[in-house]
Amino acid sequence: MSISAAQVKELREKSGAGMMDCKTALTETDGDMEAAMDWLRKKGIAKADKKAGRTAAEGLIGVASDANSAVVVEINSETDFVARNDAFQELVSNVAGVALGTDGTLDAVAASAYPGTGKSVADTIKDAIGTIGENMTLRRSAKLSVANGAVASYVHNAVTDGLGKLGVLVAIETTGNADAARAFGRQVAMHVAATNPLALSEAEVDPAAVAREKDIFSDQARQSGKPENIIEKMVEGRLRKFFEEVVLLKQNFVINPDLTVEKALAEAEKEIGAPAKIVAFVRFALGEGVEREETDFAAEVAAAVKK
Repeated sequence: MSISAAQVKELREKSGAGMMDCKTALTETDGDMEAAMDWLRKKGIAKADKKAGRTAAEGLIGVASDANSAVVVEINSETDFVARNDAFQELVSNVAGVALGTDGTLDAVAASAYPGTGKSVADTIKDAIGTIGENMTLRRSAKLSVANGAVASYVHNAVTDGLGKLGVLVAIETTGNADAARAFGRQVAMHVAATNPLALSEAEVDPAAVAREKDIFSDQARQSGKPENIIEKMVEGRLRKFFEEVVLLKQNFVINPDLTVEKALAEAEKEIGAPAKIVAFVRFALGEGVEREETDFAAEVAAAVKK
């Protein structure tokens, strides 16, 4: 099939590989972008942690919490200028507060009453679009709760209390000191902000992702020409390393790299005064997964002049 320049450009941006390598990968995989990325990785030309695209959505992440629960919401705007607007920041903060009284699902938050308006959150955002003059979207929300323990939160580079571009929640179950659990949970939340783990435990890693990595590792190992029994051990070792890199409990703790998060939790139990367990985490980075529409500024100006 014919491979377009746009496809080659997209794969090059995602993989960091050379143009000809990208064209060959796309040709070999009939233009399948994900398969082409795997092809490059198998050849050792690209790594899994290369950027997967440029995010576009502006806006803010909002976090709110009480004794045993916390929520995180994302409201998008078209420009960062609006995200710095006091009215927009108040909107996001209030929506986070409203979300705390729901089950945290997007539909429940959108349908809830917005303070002082007699309208729903969804309708209030529609009104704000007319007032602020820019499109806005309540994109997602999540809530974590524990019966005993604490849900810690962290906002990276906060623009004001509870608002920023990246928000993390970490839930810790324990019958021990809740304040100590929350303090440690905040450290873990900072770790999650920095490392962006795929899952809490090995069992929670998407089986499709594990199978994909195993296939790539197997292909790479076979290129060594070693016997199958050696290849199997090589793949096992690489999978173990993969889990250490992407599973929260297995990662080296950024606060103390000599310990894994799992071992750091065991140490923290001394301060907490009882067994403790990290049961869940949520990480929202503003605009992740939303592709920026690239524009030619010079062409826009030229078009405007012709009008």
